[in-house]
Amino acid sequence: MPACPKCHSSYVYEDGALLVCPECAHEWSATEGAEDNSSDPIIKDANGNALADGDTVTVIKDLKVKGSSLVVKVGTKVKNIRLVDGDHDIDCKIDGIGAMKLKSGFVKKI
Repeated sequence: MPACPKCHSSYVYEDGALLVCPECAHEWSATEGAEDNSSDPIIKDANGNALADGDTVTVIKDLKVKGSSLVVKVGTKVKNIRLVDGDHDIDCKIDGIGAMKLKSGFVKKI
């Protein structure tokens, strides 16, 4: 079986004429596999560099944490980011603050 074109999982199974990924619930026909991968948006940092899961980035602007008095300072290093869909397109954990979502426009790739 081919890997999932969306999340690259190897746990794909066949359901009638479709292939199904149990991890991300993506369904596709066996003939469409390679075409679907090209439609994924490329997420870029503030300098225009493409970001990928697992990258390390730094914050380029002081960011106030909503609902708290905490601030993420300029130069804060964020390791092992995960890219997601939505307005805030980076999921990460920041030391001393915890799990957060960031916009890619406020970070730069190291």
